[in-house]
Amino acid sequence: MSSEPTRRIRREDGWAWLFIGPLMLGVVVFYFWPILRTLYNSFTEFGAFGGTRWTGLENYADLLSDAHVPRALLNTLIYTVIVLLGIPLSVYLAALLNRPGLRLAWFYRVMFFLPIVAMPAAIAMVWRMIYNSDFGLLNYALSLVGVDGPYWISSPGWALAAVSVVGLWSSLGFSIIILSGGLRAIPPELYEAASLDGAGPMRQFFSLTVPLLTPSIFFLTIITAINGFQLFDLLYALLGPNNPAMAQTQSLVYLFYEQAFAQNDKGYASAIAMLILLVIGVITLVQFRFQRRWVSYD
Repeated sequence: MSSEPTRRIRREDGWAWLFIGPLMLGVVVFYFWPILRTLYNSFTEFGAFGGTRWTGLENYADLLSDAHVPRALLNTLIYTVIVLLGIPLSVYLAALLNRPGLRLAWFYRVMFFLPIVAMPAAIAMVWRMIYNSDFGLLNYALSLVGVDGPYWISSPGWALAAVSVVGLWSSLGFSIIILSGGLRAIPPELYEAASLDGAGPMRQFFSLTVPLLTPSIFFLTIITAINGFQLFDLLYALLGPNNPAMAQTQSLVYLFYEQAFAQNDKGYASAIAMLILLVIGVITLVQFRFQRRWVSYD
């Protein structure tokens, strides 16, 4: 009698592995194996005509002595912090878009979400025209109030800020959609009870809406931080490789691209890739460690 339940359990386990097997194979082939291969490559030097030579920690020693790495790391951190500032703005906008009786709310959501589905190259082309120092819309608007606008994307002091603003703007749509889902999960009875207790809209927002949205906000901080450290396509398309400000504005991923494909130093580029993985892992671990202090799942 006991063998029949055992066979049934094994049969169910077999079906489970049959369905998740292709997915697990894809994860191993396209995620775990590239990480392991990159880790191995970071200890090697690639020849000009192929082949590798084991160099040990030489690439990591070069990484510590490379003056471009701290600058690229700082630029990536600054960009990530600025993009993270879009999350509080997204909370406020999501609360506005989910007010009862708001007309054309669907239209506003679509407008905010459009940058997510647009190609980064197309977004960069539009913003290059806006930032153009001679006939751009931004400098024209500043000239109306007597301000002489700078060279936004070719000045080392302004280029990173210009890219960060575009990154913040393009991330709003995804954050608003996630937060809107969280807002719909909040029972309306809580707002009715708060109104009966005399809480106004601002008190309800800070004492009710924001605390109940902390799980969604935490999720967005993780995703936004990871995406921030992957800055490349927007930077490359907006500034261009021949931009005089690129040396002072490059990100870690751009530095990886420069070493791997422009300099053909794939071993050193692999070391940079492992540095990016390490930084993202540490930041994510810190976020999970401190989320207990401010995230409420009740």
